[in-house]
Amino acid sequence: MISSALGYLFFIAFIATFFLLLEQKVKLKIFKFVPSVVMIYAFSMLLSSVGMFEKNEAIEHIYTLTKTNLLPAMLFLMLLGVDFSHFFKLGRTLLIAYVLAVVSLAFGFIFVSLAFNFNPQIAAAFGALSGSWMGGTANMIAVGSALGVTQEAFGYVLIVDSVNYTLWVMFLLFLVPFASLFNKFIGATDTQVIFSQIGCACTVGAKRYWLLIFFALLISLLCQLIAQHIQVLGTTTTVVMLATLFGVLGSFTKLKTVNGSSEVATTMLYVLIALIGSAAVFESFSEVWIYVLAGFSILVIHAILMVMGAKIFKLDLFSIAVASLANIGGVASAPILAAAFNKSLVSIGVLMAIMGYLIGTFGGLFIGHILVSFAQ
Repeated sequence: MISSALGYLFFIAFIATFFLLLEQKVKLKIFKFVPSVVMIYAFSMLLSSVGMFEKNEAIEHIYTLTKTNLLPAMLFLMLLGVDFSHFFKLGRTLLIAYVLAVVSLAFGFIFVSLAFNFNPQIAAAFGALSGSWMGGTANMIAVGSALGVTQEAFGYVLIVDSVNYTLWVMFLLFLVPFASLFNKFIGATDTQVIFSQIGCACTVGAKRYWLLIFFALLISLLCQLIAQHIQVLGTTTTVVMLATLFGVLGSFTKLKTVNGSSEVATTMLYVLIALIGSAAVFESFSEVWIYVLAGFSILVIHAILMVMGAKIFKLDLFSIAVASLANIGGVASAPILAAAFNKSLVSIGVLMAIMGYLIGTFGGLFIGHILVSFAQ
């Protein structure tokens, strides 16, 4: 049993590093269906459940301290490399498809929350999931922390995210050969927008990890100091919103060109996932399938509204499919789907997905507060 704060933090970092390297170096097929973030959470939770980590004051203190400081630092770095000016150059068709994806998902979450009669804690957890499905896992953690989601509820939505995301990716890839038939039914023409250089300029030159860590922790400190005096919907929510704002502002400065921000942010994300897992203990998995069904229901509503929107606005299959997966799957999968249509359109998938880093946090907070208000 680990009783010291240093030993606890070492094991958390080890778990995150181990599964990250396993995914990157070994290339196991299982990672196509079960993302490394889920494995990190599950293994960390398993160690906690068997009593590996002693529940004492020192460990609880280092847990709170690490999570409080890493969360805003991660959000800041995630947003540094985003070039927002390119997003508005996508063109009318792709912009409408992206907005339609966000709005249809929001409606799906609200409708399903009411239909399944979620309690306040599960409602907050699905609010965090909406952050993920409009952005990514980093947004899920940010929204979940702001809404006070318990570790057990967070574990449930991680499973929902993994299962439904996998099915959704497979379904959209299955549809690619039928693009011409879909476009004929809708009355749309194929999108011909092509980008060669999009988004981040922070992949050139030497990686400056220490400089990025310094600024990230500085922003984290600044956000927490400001939140002590000015609060919007609670301290954590204020910190999350401030970190997002500073990240957006930083993306318009020379910090954007500093190489390595993505790697440092990803490292922080994986540590946060392991941290949250280490504090979770599931009493029963019997309820998880209800939540998986709720997640699937959200996707069905999303799909119906996307097709209806495509018919109204004459949107082709490429536009709505990539816009959908850019929200639900993020940077890891949207470019793959775009490439399945046409390799020259990969950059569109990237651009739509990185916008989720901004949309996901604010959209998730908005939806989360609506879901919680309905559940009370």
